[in-house]
Amino acid sequence: MRFAIIRFPGTWSDRDTYHVLHDILEQQAEIVWHRETDLSRFDAVVLPGGFSYGDYLRCGAIARFSPVMESVIAFAEAGKPVIGICNGFQVLCESHLLPGALMRNASLQFRCEWVYLRREGGSSPWVDAIPQGDVLRVPISHGEGNYYADPETLDRLEAAGRVVFRYCDAAGNVTPEANPNGSARNIAGIINERGNVLGMMPHPERAGEPLVGGTDGNRIWESVIRCAVEAVR
Repeated sequence: MRFAIIRFPGTWSDRDTYHVLHDILEQQAEIVWHRETDLSRFDAVVLPGGFSYGDYLRCGAIARFSPVMESVIAFAEAGKPVIGICNGFQVLCESHLLPGALMRNASLQFRCEWVYLRREGGSSPWVDAIPQGDVLRVPISHGEGNYYADPETLDRLEAAGRVVFRYCDAAGNVTPEANPNGSARNIAGIINERGNVLGMMPHPERAGEPLVGGTDGNRIWESVIRCAVEAVR
């Protein structure tokens, strides 16, 4: 599978993502500079974490206008898989590919720690290989990961099964104590209506090998790879 890893000025998780996809999972991957506009050679697009444009104005607000984003939006609208991780999630929200916004953590502190995520919600190539109710252990690293949407939007997301990851404890219980940033309803990851676009604050690329503390993040990459393989059989 061919992955495009978009690099904006200030992106810094692109190398981690490349390492996991190319060196560990043995997929084709390429870091794509934000001024490029041709994504036709790729099967999936990754918007990785970091501080695009120094997080000036608002996280992801300037990156949303980078030349590559028109192609990312067209890629998503064509039904192809797109994932935004941390700052990438913020860019997806600013681009209106996903609803809501990411605000300052409720603690007003930067959080860098391992968290637990419960898989739930509907179908997406990014999570279809992960059984409902499974708990993943994946790290976070953000200061503005507090997911917010108005109550009506949150209700629509819930009703449509578009909340696919929720912060929980190790046993899968969704509690206020398990919420590291104050996100509405413990939301950690959502999908678009078609399910091909996933935005999540935790970093699966930092949970790709035992050396760094765990491999649960690979289950997300392996899910989209498996869906791609099954689609061509």
